[in-house]
Amino acid sequence: MAEKRKNTGAAKPTKRAAKKTATQTAAAPKPSVEIPTDAQGKPDLLAVRAQIDGIDHEIQTLIAERAIWAHQVGKAKGKLAAAVDYYRPEREAQVLRRVVDRNEGPLSDEVLVRLFREIMSACLAQQEPLRVGYLGPEGTFSQQAVYKHFGHSAKAMPLATVEEVFDEVAAGNADFGVVPVENSGTGTIQSTLDLFLTSPLMICGEVELRVHQYLLSRTGHIEDIERIYSHTLSLAQCKGWLRQNLPKVEKHAVASNAEAARRARNADDAAAIAGENAAHVYGLKVVAGPIEDRSDNTTRFLVIGRASFPSSGNDRTSLLVFIRDQPGALYKILEPLARRSISMNRIESRPAHGALWQYAFFIDVAGHAEESPLKDALAEIDRYAGDVRVLGSYPVAVP
Repeated sequence: MAEKRKNTGAAKPTKRAAKKTATQTAAAPKPSVEIPTDAQGKPDLLAVRAQIDGIDHEIQTLIAERAIWAHQVGKAKGKLAAAVDYYRPEREAQVLRRVVDRNEGPLSDEVLVRLFREIMSACLAQQEPLRVGYLGPEGTFSQQAVYKHFGHSAKAMPLATVEEVFDEVAAGNADFGVVPVENSGTGTIQSTLDLFLTSPLMICGEVELRVHQYLLSRTGHIEDIERIYSHTLSLAQCKGWLRQNLPKVEKHAVASNAEAARRARNADDAAAIAGENAAHVYGLKVVAGPIEDRSDNTTRFLVIGRASFPSSGNDRTSLLVFIRDQPGALYKILEPLARRSISMNRIESRPAHGALWQYAFFIDVAGHAEESPLKDALAEIDRYAGDVRVLGSYPVAVP
């Protein structure tokens, strides 16, 4: 069955969005003290630097104080509590949303979110860091997604396949995993979805990563390139550029972009398509880039874990629905969502394992499964479906 995309409710501007629009048009906040000037009326450099030093001291003092209080959270959970026991994605999402709401410039929302994410990551890792599995080796976009969501104090664990990420999290060898699920240009990564058909793991979060692809080689000269290695999806994301610039070069699909970079570093006539970070990791030069065909090229990743979490106030829920083979079955599943104005932003069918020509539907909807109106809709859907599994309710990705 073909993939279907639908929205059962029109998006309305939120108060938060309206506030941000007004804020972004306002001037950046001015310093709270008068800026000293020299004889020419320019800012006095020494005085400005002294002010910055004083602010840095205050920031460091407050970060240390925050770390002390964060440590008390761990103690409250008990001496033997691991990092995973007091990590709360809904709490982190709330903190980061407040960061965005308070932001009046001059730094962007993305920059401030990254700074606060790193502070929270360092505070959480005081006793032990979170162990997060991802599709390796080092230098993949999956690794970037790990650090964007968990910060650099997490222990990123490179694994050979997405299936191995699921296995390591299920076995408790990793606290969480980060796996790619869809790309804005090439669509759903179906092999990831299929793993949810049999896995007991829950979806705990999502990461949206703007993906920039670069052509990398050992020499840095495009005329030397005779073959290119990359992941299948990256080759697809750059097929227009490749057709125009390197139409006769051999293309070889490999398990990851980092693996492509590892291969490209071994020969002058080889190249890789990968992220710019892979060039630094594997000692390659950038030949060209970004070379993706779409400027808004974005990959969505899911965070998988062994437990579900409470509502953050702005959540998404992923469902796996097995439908009985009867007329109007899909309509009966979707109608309770539409009637309650619950927005559905993705629906896709996959063959159900265990029954010939039977299909399971993966559905993403707005809201948390333990809160109305979604909770009421799920109770109604359950009467018509063969089986309904809540794969997870999790905070909508923060920029």
